[in-house]
Amino acid sequence: MNQTTGAKLSPDLTGANVEDAGEYNRAVVLRRIHRQAPISRAEIARQTGFTKPAIARIVDRLLDEGLIIEARRRHGLRGQPAIELEINPDAFFAIGINIDRDHLTILAVDAVGNVRARVHHEKRYILPGEFMQLTADAISHFQRSRLIDDAHLAGIGLAMPDWLGEIAFMGKPDNYGEWMDFDVRAALENLSPHPVFIENETNAAALAELDYGLGAESRSFFYIAINACPGGGLVLDGNGHRGAMGLSGEIGWLPIADPRDKAAQKVELFGEIFSLFFLYKFLGEHGIKASVPSDLLTLDARGRKLVSQWLKGMSAHLAVAVKHIGMIVDPDAIILGGRLPIRMIDELLRYVHEHLDTDDMTLPSIHRASLGEDACAIGAAAMPMAAALMLASSDEVQRTRSPLKFMDRLNN
Repeated sequence: MNQTTGAKLSPDLTGANVEDAGEYNRAVVLRRIHRQAPISRAEIARQTGFTKPAIARIVDRLLDEGLIIEARRRHGLRGQPAIELEINPDAFFAIGINIDRDHLTILAVDAVGNVRARVHHEKRYILPGEFMQLTADAISHFQRSRLIDDAHLAGIGLAMPDWLGEIAFMGKPDNYGEWMDFDVRAALENLSPHPVFIENETNAAALAELDYGLGAESRSFFYIAINACPGGGLVLDGNGHRGAMGLSGEIGWLPIADPRDKAAQKVELFGEIFSLFFLYKFLGEHGIKASVPSDLLTLDARGRKLVSQWLKGMSAHLAVAVKHIGMIVDPDAIILGGRLPIRMIDELLRYVHEHLDTDDMTLPSIHRASLGEDACAIGAAAMPMAAALMLASSDEVQRTRSPLKFMDRLNN
C-alpha cells in the first residue's frame, strides 16, 4: 500500500494506489508542491496520505526530471533539518498573449509565474494582421535574447474577448470586423510548433488568480474585470467554469435599473455603462482628456474628483451585482481586478462596501485582485503551464477552443 489511513484529503490532491495510476500520483505530489511550496517530503506525505517511501520515489523522479528543486533546509525543529521542495522556475516557460480593444500585452513567464519579459502596446483596435506581426516580433525577441528556453516552452496562451470585432463598441472602426473572419488559432499554430491554448480573457485572469494569487486562500470565487469592456470569470472548487455554452461570467449582460428613472422602468446592461471606456467618456464630457489607464494617474484635483463621482455612481450597480452573484453562485469571494489603476479599484471597493450590509453573513467577501493589469496575459501563460505541470486548473478544451462568435451562440 502507498497510502496511509486517517488522512483527510482534498478532492484534487488525493492519490490512487493502483499500479497504473503512477502518473496521477505524480501529479498529486506536483500540485501540492506548486500550491504549498516551500514544503517538505514529510508534509507532502501527511497532506496527501501517501507513505513516506512512496513520496521519496515520486520526489526523486521529479528531481531527476528537473521539475522541482531542493530549495533550503528548514532549521529550528527536532531532528534532521527538513529539506524544502519548490517548483523549478526553469522547468518550463510559457508565452501569454492578451489582446483587447485597447492594448496588446505579450509576456514570457516561468514555471512559478514570474514574468521574465514583457512587450506591451497601448493601442486601440489592433487589427489581425498587425496583431500577428507584433506577436511574432515579441516571441522572436524573447528567443533571440534567451529570455526563454525554447526547448522548455510549454506552449502559447491567448486570452482575448469573445465576439471581438462583432459587438458594437464606442469608437470601433468599420474594418475591426476583420476579427470576425480571422482564424486566430490557425494563425498562431502556423507561427509556432508549440501547442496553443485559447480562453476568454477574464476566465484567463481568474485562472491566473487561482494558480498564482488568491487561489491559495479561496477555491471558489468570481472575478470581475474592469477593462475596455467589463468581464467576469468563475472558479468553482479550484476549477474554471465556463458553463454549457461558454457564457459563464458574462457580467456585462447583467440588467441594471437606470437610477434616473424613478419608476425603475428603464433597464440598461451593465456593460453599457461600466467600463474604462465609459469612464474616459465621462471625463471627456467634463472637458478632461483621458484615453489610457496611465492618464488616470496624472489627473489634477478636479479630474480626481470627477473620477470619484463616477466610481460612486457605479458602486451602487456593482453592489447589486455582488448581491446577485452571492445568492446565485455562493462563492467564497468576489475579486475585482482589471486595468483600472489599483488605487481607484480600492476606492471603488470602499464605495461598494457602503452599499452592502456588513452583518449579512450570506454575502461573499469582496477583495482587490492580487495580480495587476497584466492578469489576463499571466492567465494566458498559466494555461500551457498548468498542462505542463499537470495542475488541477489544466483544461483540455483550451487546446481546441476558439473565441466565441455570435453564430456559435445561436447554433448551440
